[in-house]
Amino acid sequence: MSIFDELQTSLKEAVSIKHGKTQAARSTRHEVADVKAIRAKLHVSQAEFAKAMGTSVDTVKSWETKRRNPTGLAAKVLATIQDDPAYFSELSSH
Repeated sequence: MSIFDELQTSLKEAVSIKHGKTQAARSTRHEVADVKAIRAKLHVSQAEFAKAMGTSVDTVKSWETKRRNPTGLAAKVLATIQDDPAYFSELSSH
């Protein structure tokens, strides 16, 4: 089977799932981290937190006000910090 055929099959399956004709084989959901609570627990400013996360203060503010949700690697790092606050020290030391 060519990559085109695999993609076409996958897209057909996605459409079928969207229309409720098929159940998804698996589903992954991540809890959205409470950035403001994490930062407060660490006793750091938004600027310090943004620097350690490699993002802007505006992004941290938008996460804290729930205008945007962290995604991708940021979401994974935040989940790690939430589970193990000591991990933040490793981030901020680099």
